[in-house]
Amino acid sequence: MDFKHYTVLREESVDLLDLKEDGIYVDCTLGGAGHTKLILERLVGGRVIGIDRDSDAIQNALKTVNDPRFIPVKSNFSEIDAVLSSLGIDKVDGVLMDLGVSSHQLDTVERGFSYSVDAPLDMRMDVSGGEDAAYVVNNYPEEELSRIMWEYGEERYSRRIAAAIVKARAEKAYTTTKELYDTVFSAVHGSKTDKLSSVKRVFQAIRIEVNGELSAVTEALEKSAALLKKGGRLTVISFHSLEDRIVKRCFATLAGGCTCPKDLPVCVCGKVPQFKLITRKPLLPTEKELSENSRSHSAKLRAAEKL
Repeated sequence: MDFKHYTVLREESVDLLDLKEDGIYVDCTLGGAGHTKLILERLVGGRVIGIDRDSDAIQNALKTVNDPRFIPVKSNFSEIDAVLSSLGIDKVDGVLMDLGVSSHQLDTVERGFSYSVDAPLDMRMDVSGGEDAAYVVNNYPEEELSRIMWEYGEERYSRRIAAAIVKARAEKAYTTTKELYDTVFSAVHGSKTDKLSSVKRVFQAIRIEVNGELSAVTEALEKSAALLKKGGRLTVISFHSLEDRIVKRCFATLAGGCTCPKDLPVCVCGKVPQFKLITRKPLLPTEKELSENSRSHSAKLRAAEKL
């Protein structure tokens, strides 16, 4: 298995973890193990737990990370609490999340994540179970398809595209990425660039729905915050506005204090900040990284520390 990986914001995200030499860290999205390898290089003792729902990522890590301090676990990162509990770990010193689709998943044609080549309409990050993209496209009601494309893809032609999909599937069920590509491309008016932008947004929206990505991010952030030791840090790399919005909102809530109305003379809610923000604004890839890896262009890195 040729497991290509391009680790985005590798140095920056690990630097922001402020590693303790003997700390316990969780790489919630193992992928190509680029972040995990760098963390291990900087630890003297400690451990790194690498979580990924993709069996390919776990198998690659077992082959390429030869270190007894590394523990790979096949699971959804939203189950970080159950993973750590199964290992007898109560608290950790840091958690890193690199959200989105891994380079390996994008480059493996049969996974169906890319619209640039014809492939089975799958898009599952965990191919061992769950409904695939073909199920969503062929079975969801028109209104639900439109909602998904609007909410998860911010696609303004969502209703027109949903109607076109329902009309086409009445004649023949969708089985490949090219079939979906052709429908979206034909349904949208405008230049080729406009049409391709819609295709990209629709594929993103369906992928998010298939994998329950946004709900998993929220759950993983909340659980990670509770599992960090005092002084522990949470670093998150997001790749589109919906993810970044969730991370920003979660961090703001964790770093916020009193929520009482401003006209109250004294605080009655008793809420105090649980975290402090390390990055007031997200860190972005350098020009060098952008030139070396085009997939990093939309990446944003945020970090917070538990008080």
